[in-house]
Amino acid sequence: MFKLRVADAKLLRDMVTAISTLVDEATFDLTPDGIRLRAMDPSRVAMVDFEWAKSIFDEYECLEPTKLCVNISEFLKLLRRAERDEPVDLALDEKTARLQTRIRGKYTRTFNMPTLEAVEEEVPIERLQQLPFTVKAEVTTEGLRRALEDASLVSDHVRIEADSEKVTIRATGDLMGADIELKRGEDALLSLEAKEPTQATYGLSYLSEIVKAAAATSEIATVEFASNIPIRLDFKQAQEGRLTYYLAPRIEAE
Repeated sequence: MFKLRVADAKLLRDMVTAISTLVDEATFDLTPDGIRLRAMDPSRVAMVDFEWAKSIFDEYECLEPTKLCVNISEFLKLLRRAERDEPVDLALDEKTARLQTRIRGKYTRTFNMPTLEAVEEEVPIERLQQLPFTVKAEVTTEGLRRALEDASLVSDHVRIEADSEKVTIRATGDLMGADIELKRGEDALLSLEAKEPTQATYGLSYLSEIVKAAAATSEIATVEFASNIPIRLDFKQAQEGRLTYYLAPRIEAE
């Protein structure tokens, strides 16, 4: 049993939208301390690691660990009916196993949707947290989003390169090529640590959607990568929360 309230519907909607880029059915772990989700996309190419502490909620009641599995697309349909700053109450009706979503504004509307059977999914979180990254760059999320949009005009994948002075996003297509540089001292690149010159290739369909969705939740992203290992994108949250993605590299033939 749980009861939650988020005062700003946009905050909840933006976070659920960010999760929806990877998963269709999401199993949330609710504890007395907060809510967490770790899930991989169906192809197991990407993973999302999300957590909100109870302090983010205006009201939070969860006496014992509970799992909540919902269809994310259907849940988003309900949240999109709420205006900015309208509070949203969430509660579980244990008798009917339905999630109650109540939106309070100029009028009150209450939706009930079925929950799904919670699935225990194995995610390689410990291995991912120990990846030997050689590059760590802090960038503006908007700058990264625009750079990836530029690259998508040319190709469906990008090679990300870094040295001590800049990060380069390079795209090569059949007809065109593009080099987007984020240099020290420019607005988009806030900090850069590179242990060695590094390059890795990633699919744009995942990368662009992740950054586009997460941009609504965060102004700053920390990007960590190394050759031929997953990239880590951590989107700094204004409150006590975490939104981190891992994306496997695209291995190019020699």
